Amino acid sequence: MRTIGALLPSSQNQTTARPPNAKPTMAQLVGPLRKELADSLSSCRVLVVGAGGIGCELLKNLVLTGFKNIEVIDLDTIDVSNLNRQFLFQKKHVGKSKSQVAKESVLRFCPSANITAYHDSIMNPDYNVEFFRNFQLVMNALDNRAARNHVNRMCLAANIPLIESGTAGYLGQVTVIKKGKTECYECQPKPTQKTFPGCTIRNTPSEPIHCIVWAKYLFNQLFGEEDADQEVSPDTADPEATWNLEEAEARATASEQDGDIKRVSTKEWARSTGYNPVKLFNKLYKDDIMYLLTMDKLWKKRKAPLPLDWTEIQKLGCSKDVSGSGLKDQQVLGVQGYAQLFQCSVETLRSQLKDKGDGAELVWDKDDSPAMDFVTAASNLRMHVFSMNMKSRFDVKSMAGNIIPAIATTNAIIAGLIVLEGLKILNSDFDQCRTIFLNKQPNPRKKLLVPCALDPPNPNCYVCASQPEVTVKLNVHKTLVLALQDKILKEKFGMVAPDVQIEDGKGTILISSEEGETEGNNNKFLSDFGIRNGSRLQVDDFLQDYTLLVNVLHSEDLAKDVEFEVVGDAPEHAPTPSAPEEGKSIANGSNDSAQPSTSSKAAADDDDVLIVDSDEEPSSSTMETSPDTSNRKRKHHDTDDSASKRKRVEQQPAQDDDDIIALD
Repeated sequence: MRTIGALLPSSQNQTTARPPNAKPTMAQLVGPLRKELADSLSSCRVLVVGAGGIGCELLKNLVLTGFKNIEVIDLDTIDVSNLNRQFLFQKKHVGKSKSQVAKESVLRFCPSANITAYHDSIMNPDYNVEFFRNFQLVMNALDNRAARNHVNRMCLAANIPLIESGTAGYLGQVTVIKKGKTECYECQPKPTQKTFPGCTIRNTPSEPIHCIVWAKYLFNQLFGEEDADQEVSPDTADPEATWNLEEAEARATASEQDGDIKRVSTKEWARSTGYNPVKLFNKLYKDDIMYLLTMDKLWKKRKAPLPLDWTEIQKLGCSKDVSGSGLKDQQVLGVQGYAQLFQCSVETLRSQLKDKGDGAELVWDKDDSPAMDFVTAASNLRMHVFSMNMKSRFDVKSMAGNIIPAIATTNAIIAGLIVLEGLKILNSDFDQCRTIFLNKQPNPRKKLLVPCALDPPNPNCYVCASQPEVTVKLNVHKTLVLALQDKILKEKFGMVAPDVQIEDGKGTILISSEEGETEGNNNKFLSDFGIRNGSRLQVDDFLQDYTLLVNVLHSEDLAKDVEFEVVGDAPEHAPTPSAPEEGKSIANGSNDSAQPSTSSKAAADDDDVLIVDSDEEPSSSTMETSPDTSNRKRKHHDTDDSASKRKRVEQQPAQDDDDIIALD
């Protein structure tokens, strides 16, 4: 087993004596690194995306290991709730840029390091493929799938190794992504994300689950145990609302009076109104939304929310169920119906709270009818405000999951593993790189850390295949161009600024990323442009250097409330690895003829500092015991559940380890 050298001042190494009275400039890793590798660390440029829980630990590890040229980017600002695990931050830093404060704190470990901090979104067009090509390594420490997908595509286009990571409670995962050699982040389907940034929940929800989480937070703020991490009012310190750091700080430290919204406890305010349903409704869906509209930078590239007024809603006619026949819980009500349900549920919960006496609290339970009615109504009204399709009570109940806490120790372990994988890449030992899982409980061999061989690229991946292609089933007579753009291309396939051309022999432009060019098409149906069963759409995202061919499969038999389906876990017509078309590979594709490392040979004891004896399995998605069977692996496991694609050699409880979402 290889051991790690002691952390000593750089002047106290094996080759250079420290001059008398000299002050150490940094703590540096000495002993295990060859001179060539140490020199490589000093010269290589590393991009760290995210400066939260994992990012703080990672930045500290990088400078202590000897990395000198680091750039870090994070859009977020520091919140009080971050201080229990993001150790580079202190109370005095609340409201300031995470990336900037992290830089300043890390420089105290190594003043000679060259660190550049960006208070920005990695999805900003300024950070294009050429930007990514400036680095030898990219390390992700993100908390959301959209950004993960984007960085994955940028690294593929730039042909730069990416080290992906994530934590969820006691679980963690690190993996290496390299164009043409390994699976990319999007090669396998991912389970639904369960955790989301606070500013998304409070200011810019884009999916129904965001509104459901918000409604659960609201229940606790009004009737249950208040939690500072579950605030529901507009987030005035949202870093995306302004690109000016001083303005962001000022908002975060604003006085008790902020605009027309007084900063008081939500429960305290509700009690002062006697839990009046009408006042609650107008505060949540009118006043708060109008305040959000004043943060105009949030809506430059998003559809702005539409405030609701109780009086105006009562003027509407009798609301009908919009989902047709079916069980009551499977029906989707209109806005007036959910407004009435909101009123009834608030009155019922108010009465329950009163019966329990002063200081009592209610606990949300999905099987408690009034509580479930409240979350269903509150979330659907918010969905309507943010122009989303509303959901049935059944759907809301099934989507309302538990929040997983962030644990500092897990972040620290994962950050250490990221650096170890980075050292392998810089040492030209890519064949030794592994996907490593951190488990909650030891496996039968009493190991918490389980390394797995990296999987080869999925030839049917709609991102990294040599010619990405996908088939989408939809009703061309009911699907709007805007739905194609927002729900299919942006939300489902993770594009940022798609351009769509119909392969009709005329080169008809259906969607343009240039503002104002094709907005007149938004409210037209696909069939209005001659799109029918078998039509093909070429979609380009120039920011991501990504091209996707979409095959349209017309269907009038889609399930209720289902607007489209992606046929299969991967496209049906993607080229096979045995017959790639020469000369047609695009920038985001992997080379199908590349030879990935799928050896099932166990690593020697000294090849991995993490374990005493190797628990390595042949592949992170298979359990084959012989390398001779590698060509049959995918067919053998086609029927496996996609959420548990990565298996262990020994029997362990099934985990959703293939996409662990960072909570920080």
